[in-house]
Amino acid sequence: MNKTILDFAIITSGSMGYFISISLVTTSFYKSRANNYLSLSLFLLTSLTLLGKYGIENPVSAFLNYIMLDFLVAVTLFTYFLIQIQHEYLKKKWYKWLYFPFFSSLIIEIILHLDTIFNLYNSDFAVLVFYIKDNTSFVYNVFLIFWGRNLIKRSNTVSKEKRRWLLRLNLLIICIIIIWLFSNIESYIFNSGYASNFLWILLSFLSWWILYYGVFKLQIVVQKDEIHQYLVSKSANGIQTKKKINETTVSKIINQLYIVMDEEELYKNPLLSRSDLATRLGTSEGYLSQIINQEINKSVIQFVNEYRIEAAKNLLHNPVFNKYSVEAIGMEAGFKSRSAFYSTFNTSLGMSPGAFRKLQKLS
Repeated sequence: MNKTILDFAIITSGSMGYFISISLVTTSFYKSRANNYLSLSLFLLTSLTLLGKYGIENPVSAFLNYIMLDFLVAVTLFTYFLIQIQHEYLKKKWYKWLYFPFFSSLIIEIILHLDTIFNLYNSDFAVLVFYIKDNTSFVYNVFLIFWGRNLIKRSNTVSKEKRRWLLRLNLLIICIIIIWLFSNIESYIFNSGYASNFLWILLSFLSWWILYYGVFKLQIVVQKDEIHQYLVSKSANGIQTKKKINETTVSKIINQLYIVMDEEELYKNPLLSRSDLATRLGTSEGYLSQIINQEINKSVIQFVNEYRIEAAKNLLHNPVFNKYSVEAIGMEAGFKSRSAFYSTFNTSLGMSPGAFRKLQKLS
């Protein structure tokens, strides 16, 4: 019964892994150079999971197992990390030599294992070479994964959200490598498969985890950064946002508040608090709340969210941003989460951000 459940989980996750891999390179929302390598890495890891779990049943799967796809996984993941942190190593001539171990393994297996697959000739070194390459691939994976982790930590070209995702993915791969080592030791010494089963489960979990955190959530962050860069470039070219100074206000604090919100766009900080605003304006939290309530008849959060909603409406109305997700637009406008954006937008306009975008397209 337990074996059936494990097999079902692995096959289901394997199918999901292949589906995600294909979606990353065929769907415009996710398609990017970095995701192409993430797609290939996930495809290879899924294939290794299924090959490792269900063994070598035919010449084709046997050959795929012998050529050591592990060497290719290490390089594609390393490349994914380099693209995400925009590292200069991608332009180096020596970078392509990282693929040398895989192609060497491919050539060696074509020569040494033709006899085991097609019975053309005999080779006394085939098994020995396989174990040498197996151990070499382990060392190679460890080297590239830890090298990539060091580069991510030292990089200053990525946002906190992206850095957090890259380090978490890297850590998960390190855990997989460690369990891979334990599974080999367990197999050689105890001839059991408990660590191997845990390895298959962890590899299966990787597909689902990448789908949510590495594909959907990260892509929203990437799109948010693209929107922000576009707006910054337009502002630098002289296109300014419309000021919202309210001439009817009598308080200097309120006028200063409008100025800093318009010019510094403080509302785009999702962690902006009443204390932050009060400190920026040189007043107390209590007085700020009191004066906003008296002169504008709103709370601080209502005042800030009005700016965020207006920013989101402008982005949703602009056809330039049609290719970006509603969630990414909400993040750029300053909302901390999807639920907060949808709830506030619906309360303010009586419709969802998606419905508002569709309405603007039809008008």
